Amino acid sequence: MTTPEQQHIQKQQVAQAALKHVRSDMVLGVGTGSTVNCFIEALADSGKRLEAAVSSSEASTRLLESHGIEVRDLNLAGTLDLYIDGADEFDAHRRLIKGGGGALTREKIVTAASRRFVCIVDESKKVSVLGKFPLPVEVIPMARSFVARQLVAMGGQPELRQNFSTDNGNVILDVHNMDLVDPVRIEKQLNNLPGVVTNGLWAIRPADLVLMASSSGVIEI
Repeated sequence: MTTPEQQHIQKQQVAQAALKHVRSDMVLGVGTGSTVNCFIEALADSGKRLEAAVSSSEASTRLLESHGIEVRDLNLAGTLDLYIDGADEFDAHRRLIKGGGGALTREKIVTAASRRFVCIVDESKKVSVLGKFPLPVEVIPMARSFVARQLVAMGGQPELRQNFSTDNGNVILDVHNMDLVDPVRIEKQLNNLPGVVTNGLWAIRPADLVLMASSSGVIEI
């Protein structure tokens, strides 16, 4: 069992490993979460000077700007060469569950706008089948009850994330015990529910590369 201290060290190691994929003067997509925070700190210390960053959350924007890194609107940035982000789970096919931090919609948009997505994780996030981590679904508030009923009909157990609103002003239903053996099918099915903004499955567009920090070093998948 990895201790919290060991986990933090692994996050720092994988953040350093991600730096070799970053070129100075690029416009870089930057995700959200504790591992990404380690990456932002490592980037600031590296001496690499980005042209700008496109951020997937207000929290990441604040951290980037605190290090003097310009944050640009995606509408002005166009297609990005690279997106760096973490995940709550990943499988052997580099498919992911994301959204534990609540920034899944912006993360999915920036993923789609990027030529390459490098996912940075520690070994605790590796699973044989997705679904141990509850699947986040961002929902327009008026559709919360309707969508929850549809999720129950699909075999899931949705739970409203309490006292939480996304950067887009929406709510999140965290879905427990959803059968995700075929995550591409489920991702499409969830996308088609009226009122769903997006869901936390990255299966249609998985990561291009997963960098996993382990007790034996950083492994490329």
